[in-house]
Amino acid sequence: MSKKLFVGNISWDATEEDLQTAFAQFGAVEEAVIIKDKFSGRSKGFGFVTFENDEDGDKAISEMDGQDVKGRPITVNEARPQKPRE
Repeated sequence: MSKKLFVGNISWDATEEDLQTAFAQFGAVEEAVIIKDKFSGRSKGFGFVTFENDEDGDKAISEMDGQDVKGRPITVNEARPQKPRE
């Protein structure tokens, strides 16, 4: 089963490839996405990384939380389901 991680405080100039590369050392990454503003296309400073298995995701959380990526200490934890919008 896959595990989705929330990654916060991402540097404005970081790319999805940078995120993929930073997390690939812990296992097979299915997807790395940086959320962007739909009007400006600029990064919102957070994103998601999905691992193919739970163990790799757990290891990435413990090892990457607080680590410096592109000049900023990132926050990493397990993603929570999105709340329904009204």
